[in-house]
Amino acid sequence: MTGSPSTPTTYAPTPRTTGSRARERMAYDRELVHAILDEGYLCHLGFVRDGAPVVLPTLYARVGERLYVHGSTGSRPLREAGRDDGGMPVCVTVTHVDGLVLAKSAFHHSVNYRSVVAHGLAYQVTEHEERLMALDAIVENAVPGRAEDSRRANPKELAATAVVRVDLEEVSAKVRSGGPSEEPEDLDLPYWSGVLPVSPAYGAPIPADDLAPGTPVPGYLTAR
Repeated sequence: MTGSPSTPTTYAPTPRTTGSRARERMAYDRELVHAILDEGYLCHLGFVRDGAPVVLPTLYARVGERLYVHGSTGSRPLREAGRDDGGMPVCVTVTHVDGLVLAKSAFHHSVNYRSVVAHGLAYQVTEHEERLMALDAIVENAVPGRAEDSRRANPKELAATAVVRVDLEEVSAKVRSGGPSEEPEDLDLPYWSGVLPVSPAYGAPIPADDLAPGTPVPGYLTAR
C-alpha cells in the first residue's frame, strides 16, 4: 500500500534519526524505507521497562504508513501500549545483511547492509477488523499466499494475541554497499580482500509428522 499523490517523497530528519557517524549512508527516501521494510518480516522492538532497555525480536508487516507488530497479550509492554496516556515510546529496527566486507586490515572489516530505524509511539490495536487485517498482513509478509491458505484465529486465539501499531513518521534508512576501504600502506599486503555476499536461502518444505498423506505442497512454497 502506498501513500496518496500528496504524500511527501521523503521523511523529515529529526535529532533521533540523524546519524552521528557515517552520515553519508543515511537516507530518508520513502520508497527506499518501504522497500527495506517490505523485504523483511523480523524486526526488533525496543522500549524501556522499569527503567531498563529491552529489545524483543518479533514479526511485523507494513501497511501504508503503519507498522503492525505481533505479540502476546501476556506481554506486559504490549499491554502498556494500550494505555490511555498516549501510547508507549518504542524504537523498531529492521536490518538486512548483504555482504561481509573483508579488508586487508582487521580494523577496516565491515558489513554491507540495509536498515531502517523507526521511532514513535506504539498503540495496541483493539478494533476487531483492523486486528484481523493486521494479523493477515503479518502472515502474508512472512509467507506470501499463506493467509488465504490457513485457518483464521478463533476468538480464544485472538484474545491471546496482541497487535500494536507504530506510525511511520520519524524514520530513517541507512545503507552500506561496495568494497573495503583500505589504508594506502596496506594495499600491497598479501591478504585477500573483497566482499563475501550474504543472502537468505529457503530450503525444501518439510511436512509435519501428522500431515495427511497426499496433501500437496502449496505452490507459494515451492516457488520461493
